[in-house]
Amino acid sequence: MYYLNFETLEKISVQALVAAGVPENDAKIVADVLLEADKLGIDSHGINRLKPIYLDRIKDGILNPVTKIDTIRETFTTAVLDANNGMGHVVSKKAMEICIEKAKTYGMGMVAVRNSSHYGIAGYYGLMAAKEGMIGITGTNARPSIAPTFGVENMLGTNPLTFVMPSDEEFPFFLDCATSVSQRGKFEYYAKIGKDLPKGWAIDKNGESKTDSKQVLQDLVDGNAALTPLGGIGEETAGYKGYGYATVVEILSAALQGGGFMKALLGFENGKKVPYRLGHFFIAINIEAFIELDEFKKATGNILRDLRNSEKMPGKDRIYTAGEKEYEAFLERSKTGVPINQSLWEEIKNIILEYKLKDFYKIFKIND
Repeated sequence: MYYLNFETLEKISVQALVAAGVPENDAKIVADVLLEADKLGIDSHGINRLKPIYLDRIKDGILNPVTKIDTIRETFTTAVLDANNGMGHVVSKKAMEICIEKAKTYGMGMVAVRNSSHYGIAGYYGLMAAKEGMIGITGTNARPSIAPTFGVENMLGTNPLTFVMPSDEEFPFFLDCATSVSQRGKFEYYAKIGKDLPKGWAIDKNGESKTDSKQVLQDLVDGNAALTPLGGIGEETAGYKGYGYATVVEILSAALQGGGFMKALLGFENGKKVPYRLGHFFIAINIEAFIELDEFKKATGNILRDLRNSEKMPGKDRIYTAGEKEYEAFLERSKTGVPINQSLWEEIKNIILEYKLKDFYKIFKIND
């Protein structure tokens, strides 16, 4: 395991993206979103995805490095944006900024985005609102991965539904998770480190669990595997709940702005790679339109503290609330840097070589 500090990771990401054709200001936005994931210990959505999700898609011609944003509709409290298959992070940051500005004046703001791409860690945009004393909500659809309850065909994306709320503690309530048992990014991370999936995360055409992470990733593309919704297989453990929430996100990410959905997001047409044309939605709620911000923060903090201080299960000495582990990861990684496994280290090294990022040759022991 290697370790890279935040500054180095950010510079590598920015320089690689600029070399790939992304304008520098946009590259800084993308890098900041990726780095936020690594800072918070969400390794599945950090620099781990720089090459396969962004650089490779730019090279394949299915992701526009220059993001042209069109405003399709707008009211006092809402807007619809078209990203024209540009960088999802760039349009999403703008979308949440619009939400925040509208919420400052009117109490709430909501923006829907169409024809976008993978926007990184969803919680980044919720945190933008929380830092402004607001509640941030966001969701996005994605290429088909989840099978509906009692089904085996991958139909819905992993479709995160994310909430971030400020508190009087050092960290906000931060709930950023897929509506599947686990997200595709974690499968990619497991495949890189050679780790099998737990049973119940993915199923084959017979509805049986599949655990080979590399094989599952290929089978997902081929349509021979699917992820299970939150709750798991069937109804006994309430998989229908995750299925239902994934569908909610799909509707809000597509039907609300006239965007693509489910099989239209495969990234292939007639056997050729095409843009994914994802949709997102963003909501900012101005807390002070309802109650004094400090009062809200204190009540939220009390709720979280009461949960953590409740009676523990035998053998367990701690209860966590959403955002707590991420905050602790941030404190740890601020000191140690971000852990980089051997496979990812080699991938970053290859990025540095391919894009001739000579500032980092010494760190990666590359001869000029």
